[in-house]
Amino acid sequence: MAMNKNTVLAWATWIMILVGLSLIALGAFRYDDVAGWGFAAVGVGFFAVAWVFNALKGRV
Repeated sequence: MAMNKNTVLAWATWIMILVGLSLIALGAFRYDDVAGWGFAAVGVGFFAVAWVFNALKGRV
């Protein structure tokens, strides 16, 4: 199976979504202090980058 640019961006999008969800879950359930807010903020940043990767599919 050959992976073209769109397939690579699709895989990167899904991986970024999974990492973002795990970071938000860590911030919500594992850390009760200020570090939890940082984990959640970084998780939202991963969602933003995944959104950009998804928007680039078909254009690169």
